[in-house]
Amino acid sequence: MQLGSATIVKLAEMICGDNPFNFFPYRSSSYLTRFFVDLDLDYVHDGSTRRVWVRDVLDELNKKQSPANMPSPEIVKVIENLLHPDHFLFNEDVNREKAMEAVASSLKTNDLNISEQPNGKIKVLPIHGEFISTSFDEVQTERLITFKPSVFQVPQKEVNSKLISVMIPFQGSFTNTYSAIKRVAEYMKLECLRADDIWDNSTFIQDIFDLIFCANVIVVDFSGKNPNVLYETGIAHTLGKTVIPITQSIDDIPSDLGHHRALKYLPNEEGLRDLSNELYKRLKVIYKQD
Repeated sequence: MQLGSATIVKLAEMICGDNPFNFFPYRSSSYLTRFFVDLDLDYVHDGSTRRVWVRDVLDELNKKQSPANMPSPEIVKVIENLLHPDHFLFNEDVNREKAMEAVASSLKTNDLNISEQPNGKIKVLPIHGEFISTSFDEVQTERLITFKPSVFQVPQKEVNSKLISVMIPFQGSFTNTYSAIKRVAEYMKLECLRADDIWDNSTFIQDIFDLIFCANVIVVDFSGKNPNVLYETGIAHTLGKTVIPITQSIDDIPSDLGHHRALKYLPNEEGLRDLSNELYKRLKVIYKQD
């Protein structure tokens, strides 16, 4: 089946975040491209009027092969991604409840419904449809080594699985970056600390080692090629910690670490909100939260 033209127009406006659907996230040109690329749909905004371009893309996807009682799989992916809970985090200008109502109302004329799953994600279904999950967890094997550091003392503390340690330059210009990271941790009911949050030892570097040793995840900010952060990253890797690199410039990542994927961000309001969202997605995978 194909969606009606009125539904396609409304969906295009919702994806753009334009009136009367400004309770959806507003997407500029680059964010429209990212919206589709994240779904493995190879569409790049060409600079034309946003809602017209999105409508043309949806029209093309709407014509693809589909079951008798459902739109094409591509259209279904678009709708489900449109309401993904991650898009509505850390943004006071959006309202997911109203967004779900708007999508449900538009799909109803096409004999379709939406169903919110226990993990918060949305599934598009025929009016009397059913969703069956086929997901599974893969168990991986590990190889362990034992060693004794000569520079640091191993703390008499347990590893805190909910602790995220942040290795970041201490300049005031990074205060908002730390706040963006801490906001995600609080939302996920995790703990988040950096070295100046504690004073347990007589030497600062031992506090840093303790913080890395006791954490489950280490977020490191390579912005500015800060040598302390690079040193702390080496400690974290040696201890086998999960390290999430972030940076304001990919050029600041040393060549030896270039093979690690990093979250690039801009130090402005929109950029820090994007950092929170992307970090949230990464942490959800690490902590296996749906």
